[in-house]
Amino acid sequence: MQHFYEPHAGHGLKHDPFNAIVGPRPIGWVSSRSTSGVLNLAPYSFFNAFNYVPPVIGFSSIGRKDSLNNIEATGEFVWNLVTRELAEGMNQTCEAVPPEVSEFDLAGLTPAPSRIVGVPRVAQSPVSFECRCTQILQLKDLQGHNIETWMVFGEVVGVHIDQRLLKDGIYDTANAGHILRGGGPADYFSIGPEQLFKMYRPASGARDLPK
Repeated sequence: MQHFYEPHAGHGLKHDPFNAIVGPRPIGWVSSRSTSGVLNLAPYSFFNAFNYVPPVIGFSSIGRKDSLNNIEATGEFVWNLVTRELAEGMNQTCEAVPPEVSEFDLAGLTPAPSRIVGVPRVAQSPVSFECRCTQILQLKDLQGHNIETWMVFGEVVGVHIDQRLLKDGIYDTANAGHILRGGGPADYFSIGPEQLFKMYRPASGARDLPK
């Protein structure tokens, strides 16, 4: 037996399963700055990396949010890694507040200067990517109508990594404390060494991996 539904007609369940199936997903904790200088910090659950060289990341703004407006205006943003220790702070930055309110202040987080872009990173986060926007694409449906969702892509121009997470020159994902967004109204996942297993690609596919 399978549950089948056509999304346009509704899923018929207690909660939409789509983002629970496409998950868990990394969290796009994006800091930006308005043209008037107000700092913004917001988490996005539709986020990922899309290219190695140059490194390109992207997130989806469902609705026109402050992050989207700021990045359109300034062309810059920073992605900050959310760890288990920062989960509550990240959750506080979900709160809907007026554009003149900084989520840094709301969550008691410290803005730290970036090296290249004019947007600060989260000082408490062990990893941050300084980014310059490369594309903003409004999504369309099958009929070609615009959807009120925008994909924001940025090239990573600067990377900050806490030295304790570099073991013999390799980033230690298993012990970094990453958390991931699941589905439902409140599901998150953490990862650790107990989930780690190694599996190398066949030699024919190794050329796709960066050294």
